[in-house]
Amino acid sequence: MSEEIFDVVNERDEVIDRKPRREVHRLGLLHRATHVLVFNSRGEVFLQKRSMKKDRQPGVWDSSASGHVDSGEDYDTSAARELREEIGLSVTHPLERLFKIDACEATDGEFVWVYRCHHDGPFELNPDEIDRGDWFAPEKVTRWMTERPQDFASALLFIWRSLSL
Repeated sequence: MSEEIFDVVNERDEVIDRKPRREVHRLGLLHRATHVLVFNSRGEVFLQKRSMKKDRQPGVWDSSASGHVDSGEDYDTSAARELREEIGLSVTHPLERLFKIDACEATDGEFVWVYRCHHDGPFELNPDEIDRGDWFAPEKVTRWMTERPQDFASALLFIWRSLSL
């Protein structure tokens, strides 16, 4: 499988170049990503525990689905693709955009659009991406993040603080 190619962006999220994933990360270049939070009919959020095979932040809890925006791809398409690739969820309608985060240290230099959708599962977890996943009450997640922030991906910590549930 060939290495992913990302759009490199400037501080205004405008595309200025294209580079392989490894180069983007090695050089600390600004790029794009999406995060999707899936809520069920009971108001619980589905979180994934990142695979230990991941090159960035392995083994920590993260959004329901997240990933880089490929070169030439838009944020909305990326979010739907990540849902399909990571948890096997195909959506037929546009995802709800919640907010956008400017590239910062917490996001590893990524501009991030955060989305929400509703689904009760079950999901088909991609073992290359995810070790496991589970449903959590939002107040439990908030308490857990306060007590053990090291259990979570830095971007999810940032996103969770910005959420209005």
